[in-house]
Amino acid sequence: MDHDRDADRASDDAARHVRRVGWLLVSVQVVLLVLLVVLPRRGSLAWPPGVLEVLGVAFMVGGLTILLMSLITMGAALTPTPVPVDGAALRTAGIYSVVRHPIYVGLLIAALGFTIAIGSLSQVLILLVLCVFLYAKSFWEDRLLAERHGATWFDYADHVGGFVPHLRGNR
Repeated sequence: MDHDRDADRASDDAARHVRRVGWLLVSVQVVLLVLLVVLPRRGSLAWPPGVLEVLGVAFMVGGLTILLMSLITMGAALTPTPVPVDGAALRTAGIYSVVRHPIYVGLLIAALGFTIAIGSLSQVLILLVLCVFLYAKSFWEDRLLAERHGATWFDYADHVGGFVPHLRGNR
């Protein structure tokens, strides 16, 4: 009986650790996004807009659209951290049939648009750090999903790219 209690306690401790790491990752992501917005800018959006402003806004709208589609598809499985919700099914439909991490893709496309529209060199550097960070964060999230969903996740990951859709010929 003590063995079962010790196993439960160890499992609870591991789950708390995973949640703490998840919140730490979200905190770093928020800091990077805030830095992207508040760093010195090349300029502001003006009228009439120039080519970079129009291109940047188009990317921002596209990225935010992908982000919104992703959030809607997640439904009840949506969580602020990359830690999967207990009992939630693996999302593989809609935008998740194109890429495994469309929330990150949407964020990166919107951040790229913002940087193109009004960015400076410091924002370009933050965008690059954000890319590397979200790529690394996606590996951690993939590991959690693989542990949770097993063979279903591995089959899904074989057919759906993390950030870039798999080309039909590469399957």
